[in-house]
Amino acid sequence: MSLEDIQQLLLSRKISPNKLLGQNFMVEPAFYPQLAQYAALSPSDVVLDAGAGFGFLTRFLSDKCRAVVAVEKDRDVAAVLREQVKGLGNVTVVEGDVLKVRLPPFNKVIAIPPYYLSSQLVLWVLEQRVDCAVMILQREFCARLVAKVGSEEYGWLTVVTQHQAEAKLLDPVPKDMFYPPPEVDSVILSLKPWATKPFEVKDEATFIQLTKWLFTQRNKKLAKALAPYIRSHFKLSKQDAEALASTLPFHDKRARELVPQDFGAIANALPN
Repeated sequence: MSLEDIQQLLLSRKISPNKLLGQNFMVEPAFYPQLAQYAALSPSDVVLDAGAGFGFLTRFLSDKCRAVVAVEKDRDVAAVLREQVKGLGNVTVVEGDVLKVRLPPFNKVIAIPPYYLSSQLVLWVLEQRVDCAVMILQREFCARLVAKVGSEEYGWLTVVTQHQAEAKLLDPVPKDMFYPPPEVDSVILSLKPWATKPFEVKDEATFIQLTKWLFTQRNKKLAKALAPYIRSHFKLSKQDAEALASTLPFHDKRARELVPQDFGAIANALPN
């Protein structure tokens, strides 16, 4: 597999890489063994390859594990993918949106997904209770997952991710490793769910929703930022919402100053 192989496939099938679908095809197979190694891939694993493209990574993985679930949204690319993995009895091709289609069980994710899907995919992967996920994603996006408190990159995605998993940025992946090359560089991201979460929340959906809300007003004192949220969600008067907000933990702090477990404490302190 090389740049010439990719270009020939695109030409012969009259496929133009779709910018809206984030179609940038990797042309450097040397990264495949690194992905497998970081995921501690074994013959007993079932792997999800999300955004499988023409199946070059899928074929590599099929030799290393029990089975691969290869998902591709683009109909024309999925047709080529099926041809590329024909005869591989341990590969299941699923055409459609990985976030919406029904998938067979899997325990690890190894993928080079389209960048537009990054935040949704990371949240979705964390919900799947996998052993680990190793993906190549946009470097700037991944920096948000491991950002330090108070930094510009620190946000709701940092908090939610760090509640669920240990995130690590591994090897850099230059943009010229893809065709067509994207405008940004990438990095190998490792996500490993905690055996025991660093803090517990009573309701995951409320925790995520509240954290997202607070980071839209990251520089406001929490009492002021929380009052409209409380008023809307608990159908309280403005006065009652402000009174409740002033009793919550860290009400005199700002969202950008709080560590992830602080957001959990606030969410847990809200009325049921």
